[in-house]
Amino acid sequence: MLRYLLTTLMILGVCALPAQQNKEVWSLQDCILYARQNSIAIKRAQNAIANAELGQQQAKHNRYPNLNSSISGGYQFGRTIDPVSNTFNNTQIGFNSFGLNGGMLVFGGNQINNRIQLAKLDLAAAQMDAEFITDNLSLQIANAYLGILLAEEQLEIVKKRLEQSQQQLDQTDKLIQAGALPENDRFDLVSQVALDQQSIIDAENQVRISYLNMQQLMLLDPQENFRVQRPTVIVPEDFNPDVLSPNEVYTTAYNNQANMKANELRMQSAEKNVDIAKGAFLPRLSIFGGISTNFSTVARRFSSMPGTTEQTVLLNGEPITLEFPTNIPVAEDYPYFDQLSENLGQNVGASISIPIYSNYSAQISTERARLQVITQELANQEAEQTLLTNINQAIANARAAQRSLQAAEAAVEAAEAAFENAQNRFDVGAINSLEFSTARLNLDQAQISLLRAKYSYIFNVKQIEFYQGKTITLN
Repeated sequence: MLRYLLTTLMILGVCALPAQQNKEVWSLQDCILYARQNSIAIKRAQNAIANAELGQQQAKHNRYPNLNSSISGGYQFGRTIDPVSNTFNNTQIGFNSFGLNGGMLVFGGNQINNRIQLAKLDLAAAQMDAEFITDNLSLQIANAYLGILLAEEQLEIVKKRLEQSQQQLDQTDKLIQAGALPENDRFDLVSQVALDQQSIIDAENQVRISYLNMQQLMLLDPQENFRVQRPTVIVPEDFNPDVLSPNEVYTTAYNNQANMKANELRMQSAEKNVDIAKGAFLPRLSIFGGISTNFSTVARRFSSMPGTTEQTVLLNGEPITLEFPTNIPVAEDYPYFDQLSENLGQNVGASISIPIYSNYSAQISTERARLQVITQELANQEAEQTLLTNINQAIANARAAQRSLQAAEAAVEAAEAAFENAQNRFDVGAINSLEFSTARLNLDQAQISLLRAKYSYIFNVKQIEFYQGKTITLN
């Protein structure tokens, strides 16, 4: 789609200094680049892309194991269980424990893989949305640019009309002073000069409005010293809208338009959501493992020391005391790190969860996902119909604009001939100033109509060529 953006930039075939170097004269490319950098809609689309990228990262990381550590410590009062010896003690016990646990989902109804693919589709759709917004903005800028050129050319025509009216008034005044014309002949020309001055004011206002429209699209400060370049606009002569097939143009546009690709990706995303929902019906297999240890202030380590014990026995009826060797237990302090080392325990295992009944939530989720597929399918059909309608309308507009341009050219030729004849007759006094002004006004109106038809036809042609994916130039 970058090709189509570059195509739009070439609509007027202008080449100028970058806007950063010269902010007073802007080419179409400068306007489009500036609008792209400042457009709120494009920035919003870029944020959507960034959010989709985060979603893709999360989906990929969900397949990795999780690992958590825990540390606890405190005091127990009253009758409590010693966490080391697991015996009751009616005393104050200080304790400290450490743990490290991990787990991993081995199989979860293939939901992780499906979510990764879903996130990938959502990211691609967001990128297509941003591309479509950029292309659409470029077309709007191009249309506004043409509007400025049209308004400025109309202003030039009105200025030339005022200049001619003033020249006629000056010539008439000379003839009146020479006695060749009555004084009343100047009144119509004075009125015409005033009307032309008013037309200039209206034309200048239209130029300002056209510039404001462009600046609003670009989000450019209206106080900025902003002027566009005036390229030579050429009407394409080898373009014939009458031979265009709307279905062929539609097929090309469907394969190239970013919003159509985004809709296809969203359809695939909706179908992937159905697969994810179905995964809730399948068992889930997980593995886990952990390691832990603890410390207690009341824990003691026992050792033994050698000693003897006496025992009296009867021998032939006489008591005899005998001594036996024995080991006497001795309680010692249990150092902190020794306890942590000797209380170390590990565990590993696996668990499987088999869904039997989940309050019908899995079934409802699956049905909702299927309904979303239908909803997206209807949205795609609506977008396709809108595209086909727009293409048919663009072709119809181009055909009408071409005929209007041909008629305007013929009208200008006739008006020029009529004006030339009126000029000759006015110079010899065969017609009055009112008849001459009427002929000139008809010529001006015909020229303005030709300008409007010209720019309307050019934009319609470029719009169709954009749908066709062609490289658009004015040569």
